[in-house]
Amino acid sequence: FVTNNGFLDGIAFDGMRKHLAQDFTKIYHIDLKGNARTSGERRRKEGGNVFDDQIRVGVGISLFIKKAESTSETAEVWLYSVDDYLKAREKQKFLTDSENYTNVPMKQATVDAKHTWLTEGFHAEFDTFIPMGTKDAKAKIGTASDVIFKTYSAGVKTNRDAWTYNFNQNTLTQNVQQMIGVYNTEVARWAQQTSREVNLDDFVESDDRKIKWSSGLKNNLKSGKTIYFFSEKVRISLYRPFAKMNLYFDRMLTERVYVFPSILPTSNIELENQVICVSGIGSSKLFHALTTDTIPCVDSLEKTQCFPFYTYNEDGTNRQENITDWALAEFRTHYNDNTITKWDIFHYNYALLHHPVYREKYEMNLKRDLPHIPFAENFWGFAKAGAQLADLHVNYESAPKYEGLKSIETPGMQVDWHVEKMRLSKDKTQLKYNGFLTLEGIPVEAYDYKLGNRSALEWVIDQYRVKVDRRSGIVNDPNRESEQRYIVDLIARVITVSLKTVEIVNGLPPL
Repeated sequence: FVTNNGFLDGIAFDGMRKHLAQDFTKIYHIDLKGNARTSGERRRKEGGNVFDDQIRVGVGISLFIKKAESTSETAEVWLYSVDDYLKAREKQKFLTDSENYTNVPMKQATVDAKHTWLTEGFHAEFDTFIPMGTKDAKAKIGTASDVIFKTYSAGVKTNRDAWTYNFNQNTLTQNVQQMIGVYNTEVARWAQQTSREVNLDDFVESDDRKIKWSSGLKNNLKSGKTIYFFSEKVRISLYRPFAKMNLYFDRMLTERVYVFPSILPTSNIELENQVICVSGIGSSKLFHALTTDTIPCVDSLEKTQCFPFYTYNEDGTNRQENITDWALAEFRTHYNDNTITKWDIFHYNYALLHHPVYREKYEMNLKRDLPHIPFAENFWGFAKAGAQLADLHVNYESAPKYEGLKSIETPGMQVDWHVEKMRLSKDKTQLKYNGFLTLEGIPVEAYDYKLGNRSALEWVIDQYRVKVDRRSGIVNDPNRESEQRYIVDLIARVITVSLKTVEIVNGLPPL
């Protein structure tokens, strides 16, 4: 079989690999790589696609053998992956020269308990570290022990970002109120129809310029639920790294709120709570983490998973520390130090998640599991660094502006802080802000602070531009009437944050 090779290591295919191993005696697979849906160094390693780069998915050739006389309960799995960086023609030549699968130097895979075939790069000791969180602890199966955080949550998922996110609060309010009006009209119309044969999808208003439907919203319509606009539901959200937007945070218009009504239930809670966000299981990009005090989008990192310090009732009462008493006791016992607090553990976690050795060594483990935290020798070195990093990242909008940035103004033009779309120079030391202004003197070290496949500064440049949603026609304009210098100042602040982050990370104690 010639197939998409995503089943080789995809978490969603764990069950498929299990059953293939049960159903066959031997499995041979040649991984031809070529997955264009990756980025950075991983994308370069994938090389060209064997089908002359005409498709974007990775490709593999599988041979499944079943012997009737075999008594084995699980198959032998034999794998071969072509070299990194090969072009399409080189892969085609490899197949031609091989002639037969028996001429391919395959190696028998050591399949683990999770039915992982590609186990190269995994480190068994990772599983001996303390998990930041588990589904069992989250579901309160037994006592909240053997984990650091009692609960965690994915970032929120709206399924209608163009409608419920916007840089401009007034624009967001108008968009949401318009959609609510259309929705409530459809609720009333649906209630009046009597035929059971009417198809809801055909019945409702389908103009993308008026409303964005989702399965959840349609179910609410079937139930006859109406929506009311409340201004207090307009919240600040971390949409992407170092890019906050206004969000209309409502259970009916936000398709998946997950645990966030109990993590950041009101705006006031943002003054005291913090959330460590990490890239989630199955991420294609390198592991990254970011702390915030606002509601994060599920795509703020990649498949974002969030670990809060506090949890609450949904009205903001009954504040509870989310780090387990068990974890506090474990840390105090291990380090023989009863002065350690839960905030210290929170910050220790955050710093350790930034450690280059941790990220590199456990790269493969972090793609298949939430972080597990080891006991480093120097607890306080990590805890203090983590506190610095958290303060820097949560309060990035008030960070000092980088003083080495030089403003080059176009002669004869009026002062103009309005942004349409910014562009970096090839060497990335200059930023074309607009026709009036170019910023010069961006230090190359600022790009060393990366979140996924972009640096923090590149995330700002990517997000702070005027966008028009193709389907709805909604305009998302980051320019602020009341703070015309906000974006240009943000650039200078994020450069400072980036340089300071790199400095702190480079100074972390050894693991």
